[in-house]
Amino acid sequence: MNRKTFKATLITTLSATLLAVTPAISMAGMGYGTAYGTAHGEKPASRADIVDTAISAGQFNTLAKALTVAGLVDTLKGAGPFTVFAPTDAAFAKIPADKLNALLADKAALTKVLTYHVVPGRILARDVKSGEVKTAQGQAITIKAGKTGVMVNDARVVQTDVMASNGVIHVIDTVILPN
Repeated sequence: MNRKTFKATLITTLSATLLAVTPAISMAGMGYGTAYGTAHGEKPASRADIVDTAISAGQFNTLAKALTVAGLVDTLKGAGPFTVFAPTDAAFAKIPADKLNALLADKAALTKVLTYHVVPGRILARDVKSGEVKTAQGQAITIKAGKTGVMVNDARVVQTDVMASNGVIHVIDTVILPN
């Protein structure tokens, strides 16, 4: 790569990074993560896709690693829209290390677990109702919406409506497992 091409690539990369990080910094005190606020209280889509939005949040390192191992990064960077119930690093830490390492070593099982966290379409918090919703993995998850919050199977939704260009992320505190 010549010096001119290297410099152009570096400028493009830095510009994209600044575009992704600036909203997170400016909105962090408002509880919006990497999304932008509007006059109506709704958080419109970030310029970043689901994968880049999750990575920039800093609490989904294990999820990002798992998506890479399973070969699902390109899928979740696709057009979507997707609703992702994203377990945090703390959620993955609840899994014993030997079981987590075994899961990460089994691409087929890992793919089933990760796609069980994805629902086709964009489901915002205001649209959530109790019931079953079919996942991209094929099995349904059970959603319980009540006065104390929302549960997805045995996982508590701890943050909602983290908007991305191709969908929405709802943060959960436990990794959910298909049958």
